[in-house]
Amino acid sequence: MIKGRRGDQEVIDGLLASARAGRSGALVLYGDPGIGKSALLRSTAERATDLRVLRSVGVETEAELPFAALHQLLRPELARAEALPEPQALALKGALGLGRAAGEDRFLIGLATLSLLSEIAEDGPLLCLVDDAHWLDRASADALLFAARRLDAEGVALLLAARDGFSAPGLPERRLGPLDAESAAELLTERDPHLAEGVRSRILAESRGNPLALIELPRTADPYTLMPLPRRIQEAYATRIAELPAGAQLMILLAAVEDTGDLGTVLRAAQRLGLGAESLGTAERAGFLAPSGGGVTFVHPLMRAAAVHSAAFDQRLVAHRALADVLDDRDDRRAWHLAAVALGPDEQVAVALERAADRARTRHGHAAAAAALERAAELTTDREALARRLAEAAVAAADAGLPERAQALAERAARLVEDSRSIARLAGLRARVAFERGSVHTAHDILLSGAARVAELDPVAAGLMLVDAGRNAWQLSDPQRVEEAAVRLRRLPLREEDGLNTAVDAVAAAAESLNHGPARALPGMRPLALDARGIERGSYGLRVNGAFVAGLVGEFEWQREISAALVEECGALGMTGWLPIAHVTLAASAICLGRFADAKADATEGLRIARDFGQPHRTGYLEGMLAWIAAVEGDDARCAELAGRCAEHFAVTGIANGVAWSEWAQAMLDLSRGRHTQALDRLESALAGPVRHQIQAVYFAADQVEAAVRAGLPDRAKEPLDRLAEWAGAARLDWADAMLARCRALVDPGDELFAAASRPHGRPMERARTELVYGEWLRRERRKREARTRLRAALETFQRLGAAPWAERATAELRAAGEIVAAPAVSGALTDLSPQELQIVRLAVTGLTNREIGARLFVSPKTVSYHLYRAFPKLGVSSRVELARLDLGAA
Repeated sequence: MIKGRRGDQEVIDGLLASARAGRSGALVLYGDPGIGKSALLRSTAERATDLRVLRSVGVETEAELPFAALHQLLRPELARAEALPEPQALALKGALGLGRAAGEDRFLIGLATLSLLSEIAEDGPLLCLVDDAHWLDRASADALLFAARRLDAEGVALLLAARDGFSAPGLPERRLGPLDAESAAELLTERDPHLAEGVRSRILAESRGNPLALIELPRTADPYTLMPLPRRIQEAYATRIAELPAGAQLMILLAAVEDTGDLGTVLRAAQRLGLGAESLGTAERAGFLAPSGGGVTFVHPLMRAAAVHSAAFDQRLVAHRALADVLDDRDDRRAWHLAAVALGPDEQVAVALERAADRARTRHGHAAAAAALERAAELTTDREALARRLAEAAVAAADAGLPERAQALAERAARLVEDSRSIARLAGLRARVAFERGSVHTAHDILLSGAARVAELDPVAAGLMLVDAGRNAWQLSDPQRVEEAAVRLRRLPLREEDGLNTAVDAVAAAAESLNHGPARALPGMRPLALDARGIERGSYGLRVNGAFVAGLVGEFEWQREISAALVEECGALGMTGWLPIAHVTLAASAICLGRFADAKADATEGLRIARDFGQPHRTGYLEGMLAWIAAVEGDDARCAELAGRCAEHFAVTGIANGVAWSEWAQAMLDLSRGRHTQALDRLESALAGPVRHQIQAVYFAADQVEAAVRAGLPDRAKEPLDRLAEWAGAARLDWADAMLARCRALVDPGDELFAAASRPHGRPMERARTELVYGEWLRRERRKREARTRLRAALETFQRLGAAPWAERATAELRAAGEIVAAPAVSGALTDLSPQELQIVRLAVTGLTNREIGARLFVSPKTVSYHLYRAFPKLGVSSRVELARLDLGAA
């Protein structure tokens, strides 16, 4: 029985009870070495007799073996992978070395892990225990955390134990503290009731409530030794190992350096060294090793560390050599054991490590590949091979999400490479790392420098870097940097067959937009959006750029068409890396088209994936759009929270498009609440910074005009009115002409202008706002009957869109116009759905199965089923058949 952990056990029992009820959850237990994390996991397994239990343990040196911990966890149930959707099954088998690696996106493996856990839980609640999670290989950690954040309605409880430093953002956590004095004394008495009182008092004081210390310190020869507690426990284990027969000591060392817990490998190596099964039995009876089935584990992780660190250097070499001798050349473990015995440069071992890295990369084990290539470089003397291995290690580290390590490796490689292709590749990599870390200015400068070095040798490589540089500078709203990239592009001797003409035009148009205003860029940008509409599959970068450009030229239907196809394709194929940015453009188009429920669902999903990928620039962008939606809904607190987060991201990245949305959001909230001067001041302040170069400065010009007029400051309406007029004249779009007419009518009211503003177009929110201001003017002109017609239309649209503050304004105006109106009820079938429910319903209507929907949304099929049937009552249906008959329209 565990002492002093009643509160911790109650929390875990709640997790188990939820799993028994069909709901899922995860919990991370943090604590110092020996504090009782492993004991609590063992106790949980003993008490969960009615749950299926899967276990995995992280091993300190297993970073070189991709998906080792995931394989250990799922191994008993891998046969059930056949029930998964084919792309997921192939991805998981390839990752675990059970099939051909198909090169799928690494997050597809996380989805496959989630689906397999859900499949196992079909037979009853499932408990997954992961000990020493801080030592998980990076690939396993990514997959498990991806799955853990999406657990919902599967009946799965996931419990991870880790030391400080293990990062599991988004998961609940609980810290295990030291035992209280009474529990510590009880445990010590139970373990060693005959201690002398002086020794007992000293151990209680020295252990500081650490359970493992209370168990092991009495066994040390000198319990008064002064050293850090984990080290003292490790030394106690080392002392116990030294008392064993030599054969048992060597058996323990073999198990310690073998890492994966493969009992067969340990026994074959032991046999090669003349050891028999009796040595394993001795180690087991001494309480160090626990053989079970085909595996062998240590009773406590510090025992492994003690075995390795207490062994002499020559003993460790003998163990590694024996293990290498019994492993196949295609086994990555062999390469690492050979590397462990290499005492100097060794090209054969370096080649073996390179091959291990290649295998790891095909299985998305990028962290393992980086480690193998870095070790290979340490064994290399040839300058060219050294540069190549360092460069490949840097790429793998970047792909693994290890930016600091990638940057250090890339800088070492950059000092050695001389060929243009390697120079360009490393410059691109260093810029990518800088961009992902939020240093966009640095990324731009790296690309310009790299392009200059290869311009004569490889104009195409230089051109690609300059296109990236121009795009980065545009996101920074930096006209000079964009112009510099555009000028250098024009100087390159590019040919038509190089395929860069469209990209060069895009950078030139971006420079024109930032230097002379977005209206000047419209003629050059519109063809780019048209071209993107014609790309049916693949070419993800061109289509994303095309979707962005479609938004810049005001063609929101085009933008949604391109983005929706991209999201669908990437979701179906598991190309998750492109999904955050595709969701950005999809949500932006939905906002502009007045489909706010869709926009909220799209942006929420994009934000979830962007956070998984660690993309602060995408995260800030999506938070800015969600702040805008919260403003329209009248959720003041949510708007402020999201705008604050967005501002924090902007402070780090300097990327302006997200903060443009958040500033606009706060101004929209002010405007809807009647705080006209505050709205005007906010927008003018935003325009004093980089927001002035963003397209939002055109789109919120109408709000600026309205705020100025309503604040009684018509002089401050002139500049935004001119800004909108210039853009609308160049765009020649119905909605832009209508908004311009509304702004002119606000400045100088009249039926003709209001009638022009009221003409039909594809932006319902803007039409409703026109009806509102038109109705207000008609009421002031004492034309109340006409006013009521306009105001009713406005109210109906605001209610349908979920725009609560605007509905309240329309209601107040209707009452002032003499109509008895109930309090506004902003609700409807779709607006009552949560973002996830709306996404699931929309996909279900298309006829996709729960498995197919789960694959698209990166959730389990059981979660799809749970949310679908929560949505049914809100929609007034009871089956998929009835759901298919609904006209869901635009949300």
